[in-house]
Amino acid sequence: MQKKLIALLIVLFFSCSLIKAQVTNDTLQIKLPEAEKMFLDSNFSLLAQKYNIDAQNALIMQARLWPNPNFGISHGLYSGTLRQFFPTGVNDETTAELSQLILLAGKRNKQIKVAQANAKLSEYQFFDLLRTLKYTLRTDFFNIYYLQQSAKVYNEEITALQQVVNAFMQQQGKGYIAEVEVVRIRAQLYSLQSEYNDLQNQINDTQSELKLILQAKPTAYLEPVPDSALITKLNPTTFPLNTLIDSALKNRTDLMIARGNTEVNKLQYDYQKSLAVPDLTLSLGYDEAGGFLTNYVGIGASIDLPFFNRNQGNIKSAKATINYSLASQKSTEATVQENVARSLQKAFAQDKMLQNIDAKFTTDFDRLMHEVLLNYQKRNISILNFLDFYDSYKQNILQLNSVKFNRVSAFEDINYYTGTNFFNQ
Repeated sequence: MQKKLIALLIVLFFSCSLIKAQVTNDTLQIKLPEAEKMFLDSNFSLLAQKYNIDAQNALIMQARLWPNPNFGISHGLYSGTLRQFFPTGVNDETTAELSQLILLAGKRNKQIKVAQANAKLSEYQFFDLLRTLKYTLRTDFFNIYYLQQSAKVYNEEITALQQVVNAFMQQQGKGYIAEVEVVRIRAQLYSLQSEYNDLQNQINDTQSELKLILQAKPTAYLEPVPDSALITKLNPTTFPLNTLIDSALKNRTDLMIARGNTEVNKLQYDYQKSLAVPDLTLSLGYDEAGGFLTNYVGIGASIDLPFFNRNQGNIKSAKATINYSLASQKSTEATVQENVARSLQKAFAQDKMLQNIDAKFTTDFDRLMHEVLLNYQKRNISILNFLDFYDSYKQNILQLNSVKFNRVSAFEDINYYTGTNFFNQ
């Protein structure tokens, strides 16, 4: 009877490896190129930033417009002499004036240049948002995949232990199984269930972030399908550090934004200096009978006298802003170079760690599991030792998945920090 029970437990324990997770209609198996296409086609954050580009381009059109001419006309309302409202005829008095503001010191052209620089800056911001969201997408894609691979190990062990616990509970009190073994297995089962729940929460949180990026349905469950062959070919020695840094200095959009801010501030400084020059107003006037001449037509010009306000404060502020943006730009350049160097260093370390893991190690573990099974059948080892060995197998798979993800993530960091897809997986 005891041998039959042991055989039953062994069958139940390993039957979990044949159990597949139930796939719902909302499960979406997706490859990385498909995910990136979904992202580019439907992401609302990108769409919003595109509208911002349109808004900035509209400001260029606005800056090109000339000031509108001003026209004014007046007519007598009441004559005290005639005691008459709106007098007409010889007693009428009508005046009119047409004026035009003329911008001096190149203000209009400087406004156009500022608007163009701001429009270019909005484009840089769009591409920087694209770079950041794409990095998040790709990192989440691989993170979910490897976490799901780890979840399968938990699912298999939990299913097996639950079957064993159920079988033990049926035999409880009959003397075939020691109570201490039942307690030990149930405690391990609860521990695994807790770890599995934490892992599922991590998967779900990452899934939520990725679904927002892809604008996928909230009920969808994403199953990433990476290209294993491309991942295997990743090699940190493919590109030297200098090449990566040069690419980053040319293509990093956050660095372009820093440079763009500096350019905008320089143009703002030129514009503020031009504001120190007063603008000229030309006018054409008509007076029907307001002076010793009737039907008088005259021309005029007016200009502010810059005795007090020469825009000194705004000019000084604009100059200080240039210095601030230059310092920020240099800081960003230093950060870019350090980011690239560190990401390449990390890629070398993660790649070396994976290469040091014997590819046959997992296969050897599988083979040893069968040997352990035979020894357990012969009662050469206890069930606790058997479960401890299985737990070691689980830890090995979890660590291997973690190393694989860290390696892929390191190459994604290089792409992100260089602003170039040097490594495509």
